[in-house]
Amino acid sequence: MKYLFLILSACITLNLKAQDVSLALQKQPKLDNHTIAHFWLGAPSGLNTSFASADQRFAKNLPPKVALQKSWSTKAWKGEKIHTQLLTWTRDKSVAIRVQINDLEDERGNLLKKENISTGFIKYVITDEFRNGCGHRKAKDFDSSYVADLIDTKTSSLVIEQNTTQPIWISIKVPENTLPGNYKGTVKISGTQEITLPIQVEVLNRTLPAPREWAYDLDLWQHPASIARVHNVPLWGNEHFGYMKSYYQMLVNAGQKTITTSIVNEPWGHQTYDDYPSLVKWTKKKDGSWVYDYNLFDKYVSFVMDCGIDQRINCYSMVPWKIAFTYYDENLQKEVIFTDPIGTPAYNAFWKTMLTDFTKHLKEKGWFNKTYIAMDERPMKAMQDVIKLLKSVDQNWKIALAGDYHAEIEADIDNYCIASRWSFPANVLQKRKEAGKISTWYTCCTEPYPNGFSFSSPAESVWMGWYTAHKNMDGYLRWAYNSWTKNPLIDTRFTTWPAGDTYQIYPGPLSSVRFEKLIEGGQDFEKIKQLRSLYQQNGRSSKLAELNKALEDFEIKDLANITADEMLNKVRKLLNE
Repeated sequence: MKYLFLILSACITLNLKAQDVSLALQKQPKLDNHTIAHFWLGAPSGLNTSFASADQRFAKNLPPKVALQKSWSTKAWKGEKIHTQLLTWTRDKSVAIRVQINDLEDERGNLLKKENISTGFIKYVITDEFRNGCGHRKAKDFDSSYVADLIDTKTSSLVIEQNTTQPIWISIKVPENTLPGNYKGTVKISGTQEITLPIQVEVLNRTLPAPREWAYDLDLWQHPASIARVHNVPLWGNEHFGYMKSYYQMLVNAGQKTITTSIVNEPWGHQTYDDYPSLVKWTKKKDGSWVYDYNLFDKYVSFVMDCGIDQRINCYSMVPWKIAFTYYDENLQKEVIFTDPIGTPAYNAFWKTMLTDFTKHLKEKGWFNKTYIAMDERPMKAMQDVIKLLKSVDQNWKIALAGDYHAEIEADIDNYCIASRWSFPANVLQKRKEAGKISTWYTCCTEPYPNGFSFSSPAESVWMGWYTAHKNMDGYLRWAYNSWTKNPLIDTRFTTWPAGDTYQIYPGPLSSVRFEKLIEGGQDFEKIKQLRSLYQQNGRSSKLAELNKALEDFEIKDLANITADEMLNKVRKLLNE
């Protein structure tokens, strides 16, 4: 019996929803060696290859059940990044393979140069399951498996073991100055024999802006200390900043708009494997006055801006998950923790002194207008108290919030990111747009889908861009870009939350299937925005109506009955006509 049929039959027997079937197919199944050998008996001998959808993950120890595709033909806008998977597998002896792609050329001799083409072996990492989502978990209590997610672009060759499938990620970045046309070339797989497969990219006469100029507002929270740990260098030293640069440039190329900064120690109550230290040093002098050292804050913010992320500075947090603010007391000659509750006179005095000084410093740096005091999933009463305090210091202080929708404070929030279970009222959203305020949404450990766990369907990350466009919002937020686990290149599981929740990329930096698809979702958002405007200007009402009708299907509740992949396959063609 076919493997795919086994999985689908099991899912139907259990009466699982469509998305649960999708999750079951993403993960490496646990099968004994005898069963695995049985499946490989039907596989052709030698090294096998086929292109496959980039929206699917394939098991390592089973031959892929795909209709063989010996060529890849696709369309792209100028400025767009496109990708596919090339599957390789063997039932016989192990074989070492190498991948090579040369320039693509059109009929007039114009080139899509190989410098714009990258390949990477997709590595398998340990994942688990959603089950109850948020909350503490022990690995032994959750089903674990291997999943294809890490894209290793630093390895030039790889040995495919007997009875193993090895997916390869192929990515092409089409330069903005590329002339429209059909560009053709080949990808070569060198192993026991050389296999040559044709590639054709039709570059359309439409242009995506550079990611820094996207309207799509992506916000993945950065964790600088985690980078120091995995590269084994001193925190905040020159080597640390040297390593951080490539990670932040990677974020720039995904459309990141915001710098994540900490103005207190552990703004989220040390919920991650690595520490999250403050960029501001607080000192209470012997005479009772306060001094705030912003040198590290300034150095870090300037560095990230130089990398290309310079629209906003989000400062976390006056409203941490645990009220415990650390400062150095010169009289006591030690670190002290302030714990008075939000809204009390002591809390207001503690923060008003700092905010007054911080405001002055930011204005001197020319950063005040792009700096936000940021809050994350806090009670409304606490947020109201903080808003009142902030405005008493300077009416022009900007505020960012990721959390539930609260009509009572909406007007005070300049950058409002709501949880996926909420929606902005249409009239509120329109007023926010007219006022130049940012309105986005986020997912976390609460939602089984859509999400960016290491076991999530890659298509869900693309789906998010379409959902954002449908809801007329500005973008998407996720709390962790690189809050790595103990062994992130091997095991994406964490002591709390489903696997992969704490990071979207891997140390190196190395990308992931889900991160690349998140970029694709941002590109689709840009395409939708541009086409809507074009159709309105040109009076192409039927095309506009067709696109808007397609977007109506992007509701989270519908993912219970149809997968993100299936939904996208119905409408993707509308963006490349």
